[in-house]
Amino acid sequence: MSFSGFGRLPWLLALCLALLTPARADDGVLVLGRISDNPQAHYEQLKPLLDYVVPRLADVGIREGRVLMARDVQQMQSYLRRGRVDWVTETAGTAMALAERAGAEPLLMTERDGVASYRTLYFVRADSPVRSLAELRGRSIAFQNRFSTSSYYVPAIELLDSGLRLEVLLSPLDRPGPDSVGYVFGRSELNVSSWVHKGLVDAGAMSNLDWINPQRVPPSYREDFRILRETPDFPRALEMVRGGLDPRVRERLREVLAGAADDPDAREALLRFFKTTRFVPIDAQTGQALEQLRRGVSRVTREVE
Repeated sequence: MSFSGFGRLPWLLALCLALLTPARADDGVLVLGRISDNPQAHYEQLKPLLDYVVPRLADVGIREGRVLMARDVQQMQSYLRRGRVDWVTETAGTAMALAERAGAEPLLMTERDGVASYRTLYFVRADSPVRSLAELRGRSIAFQNRFSTSSYYVPAIELLDSGLRLEVLLSPLDRPGPDSVGYVFGRSELNVSSWVHKGLVDAGAMSNLDWINPQRVPPSYREDFRILRETPDFPRALEMVRGGLDPRVRERLREVLAGAADDPDAREALLRFFKTTRFVPIDAQTGQALEQLRRGVSRVTREVE
């Protein structure tokens, strides 16, 4: 084994232990889950906050913390339903998919880099004849990937709500039928903006935060684009808990996370936790937005996927 291999041992060991030894908060073990295509990187982001939280939950019976990765939404749903994961951090769309399919419950909103909410922008080339979502019928749009809230779930929901049918395309060069909107996944925001700029697709969708990032939308591209529509704001990320979690553990976890931004001992752990600045309570207005998003995600699952 090379010396670089030793860096992978902690998260590999944690993953093996979690898989071989079922644990749950009911047994004094708090399990933090994440859907991941890069377990090593995500383990290093999750573990410091888990280490901060666990000792502060000792008064409700928590004595140990573990991280458990899932390869996709379906596997995380299984973990939640079986009580293998207690707490999940995810983007809003995926979080609502877990609420719909596995009974997960929102705990707090997650503010990252000082931003707790964002919105989706639809954009086209400035010389495009498209002036409304309705005019995308018979045309194509690029999303990032099927787990993205801002660049898949939200625009897909809006297109369906506009009476448009979505049709997956084989590639950016493929064309949809005359009565549907063809969609293709670019896998990165830069690909989405590049495909629109080159005229391979008619439109793109991404968050307003990605729109202003020059690594994702180069300024030379942005000059040639026109924003077609901006959606209302929706939560950027959420902390979720499984439905059957002990209420005492759930409420104590909420208290600890909500107070973490005011605790100097949590500063480094929050920074490593996807650059989190604080955890925000879910008010009635946000709760309504999440319920609307949950219904929309369910519709996308039924009618598109």
